[in-house]
Amino acid sequence: MGLLDITQDVSDSAVVVHARGEVDSGTVDLLGEALAAGLAAAGGPPARMLVLVLDEVTYFGSAGLNAVLSCYEQGASDGVAVRVVATNAEVVRPIEVTKLDGLLRPYPTVTDALMSGSG
Repeated sequence: MGLLDITQDVSDSAVVVHARGEVDSGTVDLLGEALAAGLAAAGGPPARMLVLVLDEVTYFGSAGLNAVLSCYEQGASDGVAVRVVATNAEVVRPIEVTKLDGLLRPYPTVTDALMSGSG
């Protein structure tokens, strides 16, 4: 496993991007590329949701937070709902400390994120 491994699964209901490892200034470009590809895939029919699974992220720096926020904003502009799945403190804490948990509300599971609707 490298510093950051990313996989993408596409289904009828959503594009699910799984990130594992460290998200920092050295790996954030890889995450950004994966998020852009995920948004592009989610923008086509029938998927209109991108779920980013960060449960296996071991470090989540400000660069990663900015990349996820940019993805959320781009998704909102493109009509694609962006959901974050995370229960680990490495990811949840930075989201809460920056008061972004209203936008990037961390869901406990992919199923919960999918069931949240498109708002």
